[in-house]
Amino acid sequence: QVIRPEPCGVCGSRIRFGKAATKCRQCQLLLHLKCREQCPSLCVPQPRHHAWPHTGVLADFAPHTPPLVPPLVVQCVTEVEKRGLTETGLYRVPGAEQLVREWKRRLLQAGGVLPALSSVADTHVVCGVLKDFLRGLKEPLVTFSLHPAFLQAADIPDDAACSTALCQLVSKLPPANRDTLAFLMLHLLRVSNSPDCKMDVLNLSRVFGPTLVGHSSANPTPLVIMEDTPRQCKVVARLLSLPPDFWRGFVGVKQENLVPV
Repeated sequence: QVIRPEPCGVCGSRIRFGKAATKCRQCQLLLHLKCREQCPSLCVPQPRHHAWPHTGVLADFAPHTPPLVPPLVVQCVTEVEKRGLTETGLYRVPGAEQLVREWKRRLLQAGGVLPALSSVADTHVVCGVLKDFLRGLKEPLVTFSLHPAFLQAADIPDDAACSTALCQLVSKLPPANRDTLAFLMLHLLRVSNSPDCKMDVLNLSRVFGPTLVGHSSANPTPLVIMEDTPRQCKVVARLLSLPPDFWRGFVGVKQENLVPV
């Protein structure tokens, strides 16, 4: 019986206090009894791992062997590419806020043993989990110290010089930030190339500029936020214009290691 009302992991509707429900002992997935048959697969018992912190820098969530991309990011991207590349407005259309929060909490709590996202009916919820995870980091992928340099590089009018400067800056990022940025850029390029998504580079840069680039400090003033916003989008658009082979140089050779847990 439900003591604290929570959303169903399949349909998203709230399971009210006192109602009977099914909860997985392994991944804590909570379902209406009527939704049990729609759960695509059962969990395979695995050894428990310590939970990830609820907040931290990217390296706190990354594996110890390259490419240093957090499993949560890999699993979200894999699930989105599996069934979301025909969804209109991918990453722009919001998922149900309650489900996004619940699944982010569940994934962080699971640590290294992630519950399957295939049971999340709405792909936009998976997109929301990824964006919320990246937004919740103590420091954006473009670090505070390199933030001004990225903004300046994106403003270089000559395309070749701009690309050279950005490539040099990407290489200066902490390894986990660099590898994760490369992994996400390749993913966003695939999204932009899907005609069904209707999410070109400009649309994606508007969505991911504040998330990936952020500001040069944790507490920007309202004036800084206003000034940074268009420049954040410009940085992401410029990064997406870099050759895919540049990004593959960080994650492509070791792509076989990027297997969801």
